[in-house]
Amino acid sequence: MAPRHWTLLIVPPGNGGTRAVIVTPRARRALIGAASTAGLLVTSALAVLFSPYATPGGRLVVAENAQLRSRLSAIDGRLLALTDTLTALDVRDQQLRVMAGMPGDSAMVPTVGAQPVQPVRNGVTLAGIASAPRLPQPFLGRLDFSGSPDIEGMIKRATALSASFRTVSDTLARNMERVSNTPSIMPSTGWLSSHFSTSRFHPILHENRAHEGIDLAAPMGAPIIAPASGVIRSVGYAAGYGNTFEIDHGNGIITKFAHCSRILVRAGQSVARGQLIATVGSTGLATGPHLHYEVHVNGLAVDPLKFVLPGKIAD
Repeated sequence: MAPRHWTLLIVPPGNGGTRAVIVTPRARRALIGAASTAGLLVTSALAVLFSPYATPGGRLVVAENAQLRSRLSAIDGRLLALTDTLTALDVRDQQLRVMAGMPGDSAMVPTVGAQPVQPVRNGVTLAGIASAPRLPQPFLGRLDFSGSPDIEGMIKRATALSASFRTVSDTLARNMERVSNTPSIMPSTGWLSSHFSTSRFHPILHENRAHEGIDLAAPMGAPIIAPASGVIRSVGYAAGYGNTFEIDHGNGIITKFAHCSRILVRAGQSVARGQLIATVGSTGLATGPHLHYEVHVNGLAVDPLKFVLPGKIAD
């Protein structure tokens, strides 16, 4: 079968003669190829012209958006970690307040501007933190927060927790000092030969009189230790009590030690719980070696055994 030819008739305006152009199959294929190439070039040019990469400004915006997405994602993660830390500090603050015997509602009440703590899920953060917006590519605008992150509230929260920790620390320190200064151990070994009493028959004077302490019978020279931390208030010899000294433990508590054979401390000296301070003797009015031990609270004699913890006997 003979190849088909195309015949193009060119009819000029006016009285010009008509011309006929024969298009062979080869020429037809060349024309179609040229048209396809031209269309592809035009399409590519239009795509580049209207894409965000068409201008330097557009390319800059795209690059900035990519950097912002990365940075916002990192900030989002750090704010989440900070939120978790504040939550853990809240819990620890409550535990410390219970230990210190303080009200437990100070740190847990949100400060002004603070947002409640919630977990981050699927890009939605807590405490008012807005995550980076999820935008389709390309995006010609500039990225920004979809909401205002409550950084100020978190700072206030951290400041409140810091103040709370300082208060708790000071309270615990005072409590520890008070416990350390409470005469809660026996100052010497031996056996309890005489109790605290408002009226007791005196073995030497043979009359009933108040016994403002307890007597601990022990061998001559047995050690006497400080029942609590404090400062030596006075050292001397007192009628009936023999070699005597007193310790001021603060908070209105004073302890008195009598009938000592030796006193190993001086007035104004600081002593610690368990420190050797004297030895048992029988100076003054005493039927034998023993320690007469008194505790005074705000000027009134009280039973020393009320302060001694179970089993806390000097050894």
